[in-house]
Amino acid sequence: MDRRAFIGRVAGGLLAVPLTAHGQSPSKIARIGYLTGAARNAMPVSTASFIDQLRELGYAEGRNLFIDYRYADTEVRLREQASEFVRAGVRVIYAQNPYALRAATATTTTIPIVGYDLETDPVAAGFATTLRHPGGNVTGVFLDQPDISAKQLQLLKEMVPQLSHVAVLWDDALAAAQHAAVEDAGRRLGVTISSLVWRGPDTLADAIRLAKQEGAQGLVVLSTPRILDQYRPLVANAALKSHLPAIGLTANFAKDGLLIAYGPVQRDMYRIAATLVAKILDGARPADLPIERPVRFELAINVKTAKALGLTIPKEMLLRADEVIQ
Repeated sequence: MDRRAFIGRVAGGLLAVPLTAHGQSPSKIARIGYLTGAARNAMPVSTASFIDQLRELGYAEGRNLFIDYRYADTEVRLREQASEFVRAGVRVIYAQNPYALRAATATTTTIPIVGYDLETDPVAAGFATTLRHPGGNVTGVFLDQPDISAKQLQLLKEMVPQLSHVAVLWDDALAAAQHAAVEDAGRRLGVTISSLVWRGPDTLADAIRLAKQEGAQGLVVLSTPRILDQYRPLVANAALKSHLPAIGLTANFAKDGLLIAYGPVQRDMYRIAATLVAKILDGARPADLPIERPVRFELAINVKTAKALGLTIPKEMLLRADEVIQ
């Protein structure tokens, strides 16, 4: 069976099958560790979707669930937080981003870990033996589809047909496969690709301005939590100031002012991750829980940004868009 078809069936089953009949007794408190790279108040949608799904599956904070939230912006600190979870004896560690997942897997091989990761191939990274049968203490929901990055370049080219030179903003610690896919797509589409490595918010505006001076006519923002969690508006503003049409992974990028966004429906991914956590709390082993991929993808277009850039959005793209931001 095709890998995507298999994953789609499993993901649909995960969201459809209720777990409350097998849930933990309300008298027992299940403790999980929530490890991420951004403060809780910076992730209202992801946290709410995760918690809501757990509640639907019979696990509610204040009743039979305690979620220990920890965040850090360095891998060293993330490992320290993961070690604290181990000492506290949490039942599950939910690692929401690849850096948090690396920290958790480096800290324990026995406590179940559910990862939410848009950048990593879990098998190539050694987190799992296969997608269907992970075989260890890690399962989760992963994207790692470099063809999505190639699709982003194609969409940007459709929006700006004369596009011939694009800068690619990326996290070189995570996104090598994505970057290679964009380079391959650039060769097919006749678009020159310039590398623009993320070095932090302080240097971003100058880096994008320099890319424009060197001939870039557009910008592709590859997936990384270093940008996604905190700096989407900064990237959108810098691209607009340099008059560069740009595309990112999630609809939030377009809402924050980027011209286009194309990627997975994140609420679905958060709910799948929460379902995996609930299954483990109900007694399932991560080794036996298939690793998931997103099933639904969405295209968002910011009309206001298009007008500011002097672009006319092709009618067919507007018709294909899942969300049009005025």
